[in-house]
Amino acid sequence: METSELLPIVAAIASFAVAAGFAAWVSKQNPGTKEMLEISNAVKVGASAFLKREMKIIIPVAIGLAVVIGFFIGSSNGIAFAVGAALSAVAGIISLKITVKAAVRAANSTDSGLGKTFALAFRGGATVGLTIPAMALVAMAVLYMIYPDPITIAGVGIGASLIALFIRIGGGIFTKAADMAADLVGKVEANIPEDDPRNPATIADNVGDNVGDAAGMGSDVYESYIVTMLASLLIAALIGFPDIVLYPILVGASGIIASIIGAATITSRNITDVMKPLNVSFYISAAVAIALNFVFAYLFLGLSDLTYALFGTTVVGVILVPVIQKITDNFTNYKYKPVKEIAESAKWGYASLTLMGIIQGMRSTGPFMIALVVAIIVSFSLASSFAPDPSQALLYGIFGTSLTAMSMLSLAGIVLSIDAFGPIADNAGGIVEMTGMGEENRKVTDEIDAVGNTTKAITKGFAIASAGLAALAMIQAFQYEAAEYFHTVFDYSLSNPAVIVGLLVGGLIPFIITGQLISGVSRAAFTLIDEIRGQFKRNPGILTGKSKPDYAKCVDIATVASIKELWKTASIAVASPIVLGILLGPEAVAGLLLGAVVTGIFLAYHLANTGGAWDNAKKLIEMKGERGTEEHKVAIVGDIIGDPYKDTAGPALNTVIKLLNTVAIVFVVVFVAIIAL
Repeated sequence: METSELLPIVAAIASFAVAAGFAAWVSKQNPGTKEMLEISNAVKVGASAFLKREMKIIIPVAIGLAVVIGFFIGSSNGIAFAVGAALSAVAGIISLKITVKAAVRAANSTDSGLGKTFALAFRGGATVGLTIPAMALVAMAVLYMIYPDPITIAGVGIGASLIALFIRIGGGIFTKAADMAADLVGKVEANIPEDDPRNPATIADNVGDNVGDAAGMGSDVYESYIVTMLASLLIAALIGFPDIVLYPILVGASGIIASIIGAATITSRNITDVMKPLNVSFYISAAVAIALNFVFAYLFLGLSDLTYALFGTTVVGVILVPVIQKITDNFTNYKYKPVKEIAESAKWGYASLTLMGIIQGMRSTGPFMIALVVAIIVSFSLASSFAPDPSQALLYGIFGTSLTAMSMLSLAGIVLSIDAFGPIADNAGGIVEMTGMGEENRKVTDEIDAVGNTTKAITKGFAIASAGLAALAMIQAFQYEAAEYFHTVFDYSLSNPAVIVGLLVGGLIPFIITGQLISGVSRAAFTLIDEIRGQFKRNPGILTGKSKPDYAKCVDIATVASIKELWKTASIAVASPIVLGILLGPEAVAGLLLGAVVTGIFLAYHLANTGGAWDNAKKLIEMKGERGTEEHKVAIVGDIIGDPYKDTAGPALNTVIKLLNTVAIVFVVVFVAIIAL
């Protein structure tokens, strides 16, 4: 095994080791009182029950598809699909287990102040952040070593994306249905605090934080990493130089090493601003990643103009992360004008706050688009300008863009670490409230949770941007694969009706799926609302604190309702490119893929930021000591509307975009076979 092949595996092993160290430290901390452990165990049992039910659906589907793909497309693609699907599920399970364990310890640590609580939440998050990208890197490195032609392992992308979509949809609907029902009946109707133990949906809400924000995000980032690296490998393979094919994997290794160093530099001493150490950690990781990308480019590609150009594209990707972070932070952080304006608009009622949130979310897409366009132009120009063969300038340009996406995802370790501490803080706050630890303890978790809302929005922006860039590379890979299989050059111009039809269908898909998912959340929430109201009516002692609500019933309702909604979105994402390819050929499929990217990334970013801004507007009003006021009630409704925006529909869209592309690439041979008949 050569050094270039061994390096990613060594980096991943180091990441696993550091993650294990963080996990051991978290486990050693005091889990708290008997009452706290009872709540934590209830959340753990509820989350495990949800995942078990979901896996009963996912596993048979995954096995069936692996067999189908292996038989009709090729055994290597079948194996790759199975690997991608299995590890996507594992990513979700790991995220779930760690966050549940860390949350109760973080809640107990609030007696020690902000520093200790932050340290627990971050190290719990870092355990997830350092494990999942390393797992994805090992999977891709090993698959590539066994099957050196990337097209023969493209099934790994379908497996990763499909299972991530299942977990995202199921977890997203569960968490937001429980959250909406708990807030609407508890905070608005019954006028009891958030996470109050008298609310029957409280445990379900906390379970949802773990299955949606933790397990869902874990499988989402894993899938993003897999698909982005696959896109780079596919384009690199078309170029045909072995060393260049290996470079995306080396970029992944540099990011893993950089994330380890960044996570290790986090300090919790004398913290006054939670966001500051997180930013410092990220910038250290970014600087190390840039340095290592240059070293690896020099060592394995040699020193040439092309080397400098490809390295330059990775710098663009690393820089793009803090740019998107800043844009997202500006539109979702309670410290800045957009969220302050939303909070201020609560004075004029529900309609005013709703409209202001939508306006700010739409505004955020402008700077986001500019950042993406600049990154695409710079990376494409750099790589295409120094192509050794002018006839391959286009391929090199696309490869440069894919490297920009890959260098973004290479920092997934530190980005996910920063993200994953959010649901830990949220759950810790729930435990603090339910055990009556006191207002000062709740202030500690609220401060971390408010930052967590922003970091979760940042991670979503990060995933959406990388999805867009990776999808552009995969569209090109699809076109080249179609030309090879059909032995012809297709017309992808706008004068071709098939392309126009594809664009329209693809542009529609994100809107259809968004409507489906929000509708699914609403249906599940309405069922839960009826149950909560029924419990209050049947047992008046719940609100007086004389009797306990039936938490398990609400968890069961949310589980059943969320699983019912899995199929619709997944079916559309898998079937659309196959059906359109059979009916109208590759030109229509290419149009579909492009249409889905153009509308999908901006709709997803709008949804994520709008929801995050509404959430933090509510937090801002609460931090001002205005709980229970009319403005607070208005802000709660805004937060309720934003929940399915930011945690269900928005995150699902970036997975859908990539699933459409991987399905198209893998099943292009089916188009050929059926059209030939």
